[in-house]
Amino acid sequence: MHHLPPVEHLPAPLARRIALAAQGLADERPVTAAGTRQLRALVERLAVVQIDSVNVLSRSHYLPAFSRLGAYPRELLDRLHAPRHDVFEYWAHEASYLPVRLHPHLRWRMAAAEQHAWGSMLRVQRERPQYVSELLDRVRETGPLRASDLGEQRPSTPGQMWNWHPGKAALEYLFFVGALTARSRTAGFERVYDLTERVLPAAVVATPTPPRADAVRELVRTAARALGVATETDLRDYFRLPVADARTAVAELAEAGELLPVEVAGWGRPGWLDPAARRPRRARARALLSPFDSLVWERPRIERLFGFRYRLEIYTPAAQRVHGYYVLPFLLGDELVARVDLKADRAAGVLRVQAAHVEEHHPAPALVADELAAELRLMAGWLSLDRVEVQPRGDLAPELARAV
Repeated sequence: MHHLPPVEHLPAPLARRIALAAQGLADERPVTAAGTRQLRALVERLAVVQIDSVNVLSRSHYLPAFSRLGAYPRELLDRLHAPRHDVFEYWAHEASYLPVRLHPHLRWRMAAAEQHAWGSMLRVQRERPQYVSELLDRVRETGPLRASDLGEQRPSTPGQMWNWHPGKAALEYLFFVGALTARSRTAGFERVYDLTERVLPAAVVATPTPPRADAVRELVRTAARALGVATETDLRDYFRLPVADARTAVAELAEAGELLPVEVAGWGRPGWLDPAARRPRRARARALLSPFDSLVWERPRIERLFGFRYRLEIYTPAAQRVHGYYVLPFLLGDELVARVDLKADRAAGVLRVQAAHVEEHHPAPALVADELAAELRLMAGWLSLDRVEVQPRGDLAPELARAV
């Protein structure tokens, strides 16, 4: 039996830099505009780019590449999805873009829809299986289909995020089980569904489905590479894996020497290190991060790594919000130093800073404001907005207004 190596002790700042490097956030951005190759490599590194429909600033899936690569042309990311199909859409962390090589490793989830899907998707399949199979036949015979092509009314239950009409629920069920996939998205961000075998590269479709244990192990391995250093919960959460499966996979990877046991100062729980992880001496990034960025989506992890307490307040009533509606953490070096509530006012050509807060005990708010102002100008240019305007809300707002 293979014995685990002795546990290495990692100082907290080193763990932070390892995590940033694994996420592609330890270095300054490339000087030249990123092209398709860099984008493809980034999606391969992150493995999961979460999709979210909120468009107050920019659709979330465009932001991680901007944070890491700078002002790249957004249509290049669209093209990775369609027509290139280097990435595909599926339920990973949440709805996400993933490299197509992972498709075979998620088929166990597609096959186990009864345990993993939810709500109206399962209901329509249970109550109207005939309707679901007729929809699949319709796509097979007449080609790609959007939910809006079905001409059905949404049910009138206000305030429900998932109040899909039966046709949308049926299409989503077929998407969950992998019979259909998203061929592309419309300008209004609606999924265009088509048969999976007509969309994905033939080589991917032809790849045999691995046993579930092998597939989960590959997903944990992929998560370990994307995280650098992580707890078992972090590794599991990246693809939202079932507890028992993930635990087994972690044990097997550790046994094989593909995960190294570490203790990170202050974590108070065992950590796992990707043996190939870079260990930068310093981190030089400057980036605004989407609320759905893979660096920050797991709240306990960023509290552990950065001492940064982060809550998404989109669904909090306006009067009760502390930091704002669409709040982006600001990364400087190896610390999360501030948070800004941003809105792209496209009609006025303005990037609006609705609120700006510096982390308490930060020794140099003026420096933070200068760096943040530069980052906001870069973002405004990328979003084709003419200028940045700062509202007088939050303790960093006066400094930031001066710097902008």
